Amino acid sequence: MKVHYDNEVDAVYIRLGNQKPDGVVEISEGVNLDTTSENKIVGIEILNASRKMNIKTILSYELELDKKFIQKTA
Repeated sequence: MKVHYDNEVDAVYIRLGNQKPDGVVEISEGVNLDTTSENKIVGIEILNASRKMNIKTILSYELELDKKFIQKTA
């Protein structure tokens, strides 16, 4: 996942994979899902982002991992 904020247009784009989108679904005014032809979500675009969210929190992250999925390496 990659997150990009364009401060010139006040937009956040969250890329969820490497597939190219084939279509867009608007789920709310200024919030769009980029989808493939198989209806998989590959990106999220948020316009007027600073009015809809705290930009500082989207550009920082915390990763929580379930211990049962982590394999120990020796």
